[in-house]
Amino acid sequence: MGVSRLDVFYRQLLLTKLFIGGWGKPEDLKRIFEFRKIIGDREKCKTLVPEDYPVYINKTEELADCHIHDGFFFSPLEHLVPGILPPEAVKARFQFIVPKRWQKNRPVCIQLAGTGDHFFWRRRTLMARPMVKEAGMGSLLLENPYYILLLRSCLKNVSDLFVMGGALILESTVLLRWLEREGYWPLGMTGISMGGYMASLAVTNWPKPIPLIPCLSWSTASSVFTTGVLSKAVNWRQLEKQYAVNSVYEEEIINLLEYCGVKFIHVSSSMPSLKEGGFCLNPMIHLRCLFTPTPPVPVDTGLIIVVQAKEDAYVPRTGVLSLQEIWPGCEVRYLSGGHISAYLFKQNFFRQAIYDAFNRFSLKYPNLH
Repeated sequence: MGVSRLDVFYRQLLLTKLFIGGWGKPEDLKRIFEFRKIIGDREKCKTLVPEDYPVYINKTEELADCHIHDGFFFSPLEHLVPGILPPEAVKARFQFIVPKRWQKNRPVCIQLAGTGDHFFWRRRTLMARPMVKEAGMGSLLLENPYYILLLRSCLKNVSDLFVMGGALILESTVLLRWLEREGYWPLGMTGISMGGYMASLAVTNWPKPIPLIPCLSWSTASSVFTTGVLSKAVNWRQLEKQYAVNSVYEEEIINLLEYCGVKFIHVSSSMPSLKEGGFCLNPMIHLRCLFTPTPPVPVDTGLIIVVQAKEDAYVPRTGVLSLQEIWPGCEVRYLSGGHISAYLFKQNFFRQAIYDAFNRFSLKYPNLH
């Protein structure tokens, strides 16, 4: 299967660079990698967020068919790894869209933001409001910690991506527990592109069966940054330079990879014959390995419906494990076209997958609330 020309063309129009600051501070890498060992264990995660973690609603707006509640809470990551989040991201913000009249039960789907999906307008307009109309379903839209107060979704450091993942896993847990306390049921999670990948990470840490609908994402983020069209936006020269100047980067990353059981051939940066296109292979190999953890299997993979684009140039599926391999029992639906065309014109397929996964849950677990 080829890749979408629209995906390639669209990426060429954008000037955004990724990881312009390089790997991030060595001490930040060490702290977040140590925490990753904890957050990657579902049993250990159970005690990280208190059952009664406080959540606040500070504004409510009434529209013709729904109520829109703006809320916030303080990210648990700030308590667990103090100072690792940017100051403006310590307060997690969300928007909660609920129908004025529920059709059946009180279903709510948490929607995580995709790359560039700042604030709430896009998810509210293209997904949440139609879901109220079509299915009487509520949506909780969580702001991405690195998009708050930013106009562009540029991850400055590699470490930012891991901090973002840790924050979103914990913040999703806060919201799922809050929704449970408030009597909403059933609950599920979705996201498009990076939002779908982050939703998958969050669900693997949830100790109960839950619908998961990752759209335009796959089993790993490694191919997105190393072989997809976004790989051309990565500042490989800066990553290579930091490797050459400060050995602590390589040491810390190798330590984490060995903990994760990753085995790879060490490539010396002093061997020019192993450079491709001017990029040292060391940073590329290590970056690919870092973004290829073995995620825990969700409690019930039969509640997972993945929606993929056949010609996605942003999320290549070649050379990585498929979701069916790591999560046996999940369903994968394929759309024709690429990443951008699916995002712009096929959100109705995403919504249908959400309804189907929620219906599947309600039939299988009618008393689990």
